[in-house]
Amino acid sequence: MKARILLAALALAASPALAAPVEVTRFHTPESITTLGRSAVAVVAAPGADAASLETRVWLQAVEAELAALHFGTATPGAADAVAEVRVEREVQRAERQRGPVSVGVGGSTGGWNSGVGLGLGFNLGGGPRTRVITRLTVTIRSRATGLSLWEGRADNIEREKAKDASVDRAAPRLAHALFSGFPGTSGATITVK
Repeated sequence: MKARILLAALALAASPALAAPVEVTRFHTPESITTLGRSAVAVVAAPGADAASLETRVWLQAVEAELAALHFGTATPGAADAVAEVRVEREVQRAERQRGPVSVGVGGSTGGWNSGVGLGLGFNLGGGPRTRVITRLTVTIRSRATGLSLWEGRADNIEREKAKDASVDRAAPRLAHALFSGFPGTSGATITVK
């Protein structure tokens, strides 16, 4: 029995940490989805984003791959029926420690024959402050002819900074896949994709 518990503990310790879930919210109307159909879509960086950045290119390729999997055609912005504008926001946030590393507690009771005083000492073994990466991928698909938004979606994720899934190379395809999972999705609903 002890050997079985030890093997299970070792297997759990050796398994990679699971990626944090992705929260996805999408917006569209039945008319906009009908208009969108399965037209040719050009994937571009949103206004204000650095389109020449290598990091931006990773996100654009992830969105292109998901649209291709959904059988959308690809085209240059001038020849496409629709344009998918991609915006990514990434923030590294440091969570400060809420309590000190050592705490002391004193307690006691009196009365009759039973009296006592207790002293407790606690050590925080959780390490230092936690740093995490907050990522939001936003995609807006617009009609090239009218400029009107046909579909909008955002995917939000929070990972520990040192987690492998926090890297752009792993986060981009994960968030893009979650965003387009079950396309077009229920408008206005927020879902969690693991």
